[in-house]
Amino acid sequence: MEIKELKDMAAQIRRDIVRMVYNAQSGHPGGSLGCADFFAALYFKIMDRKEGFDMNGKDEDIFFLSNGHISPVWYSALAHAGYFPVKELDTYRKIDSRVQGHPATAEHLPGIRVASGSLGQGMSVAIGAASAKKLNKDKHIVYSLHGDGELDEGQNWEAIMYAAMHKVDNLIATIDRNHQQIDGTTEDVMGLSNLKDKFLAFNWEVLEMDGNNIEEVIATLQKAKTLTGKGKPIVIIMHTVMGKGVDFMENNHEWHGTAPNAEQFKKAMEELPETLGDY
Repeated sequence: MEIKELKDMAAQIRRDIVRMVYNAQSGHPGGSLGCADFFAALYFKIMDRKEGFDMNGKDEDIFFLSNGHISPVWYSALAHAGYFPVKELDTYRKIDSRVQGHPATAEHLPGIRVASGSLGQGMSVAIGAASAKKLNKDKHIVYSLHGDGELDEGQNWEAIMYAAMHKVDNLIATIDRNHQQIDGTTEDVMGLSNLKDKFLAFNWEVLEMDGNNIEEVIATLQKAKTLTGKGKPIVIIMHTVMGKGVDFMENNHEWHGTAPNAEQFKKAMEELPETLGDY
């Protein structure tokens, strides 16, 4: 896709997110909206994907969502990428739906390779998958996304040490640095200080980008790809605005896991342009 098409995709993903959470009256709109540009770039520009879906993901790039509560943005991207019908988004969080609140493998939804949402575990999963690719002499890349708040979990840092020591250099991990988590700002809950310095100290390659500027997202992900295979894992610190695109949700941690009411839904949809046609 070209830039205009990617921006249209990101805009439609945002509309899908708001509609899904509103219809279910449950879910996590804030972080999902902030990451729409990243998912549009990743799935429609950056990743080397095969037709169809299999759990092994051999001979293709694969992606893991660690902060699984932002499933609406991922589901929308997967649906528009052809993994399952876009209309299925309408079943979000419903009984017997494959499109549950947190991604899970029990429902056999194409595109999902691991259950996620127990925060802090995704880094270990991504490192394991990247290590398996290296053992299988598969030259493709493992991508992952993590919330900044979930870095409070100590398991992340053990995994981060492991990846550097074992030269897991086919991994590109992205941290959604929106400074918000369920109980407030990350600085108020558990100050993360300078994440760039932390990852540099753990011997990772570190890039930063504006995650709500799709041109910059593409350029940074492309640069990250050139750094693979050089002995170090790569992390991108992605600065985003929680609730991006809906003015009353932006930079407000209260929209971490709150559904809009009817009036708020109407206002949000008026702010978000319809680009690809609503499901």
